Amino acid sequence: MNTTTNTTIQLAAIAIELAPGERYSGAVLDANGLIAHHLILLPTRPEVRKNWDDAKAWASSVGGDLPSPQEQSLLFANCRDALPKAWCWSNKEYEEDASYAWFCLFDDGYQDDTHKSYEGSAVAVRRLIP
Repeated sequence: MNTTTNTTIQLAAIAIELAPGERYSGAVLDANGLIAHHLILLPTRPEVRKNWDDAKAWASSVGGDLPSPQEQSLLFANCRDALPKAWCWSNKEYEEDASYAWFCLFDDGYQDDTHKSYEGSAVAVRRLIP
């Protein structure tokens, strides 16, 4: 006989302070469905398109990081109006070939990998660990 048990998720109250122009994107969940961290989209955008290494350096220079592919999906779902209508680098290398990295096309949410030498757009995020 199959039985099911209820799962209780208790959320502690949290206050997230946003700097001017920042957008709260939501909670990023771990493999167990628990909150791993909260994601904040930074308002700064690079002035020119960048290859992957330069995009990572730019994100770090503005106090953030490139988002992961999972985080890019959350950004697309919750902050679409604040995103460039272009493909943007993620922080994740392609597992089968380290000369490639993942990106997200923020026009429609499509994700794929491309060569790190190509020049794309970027957004930066910061993470708040609960």
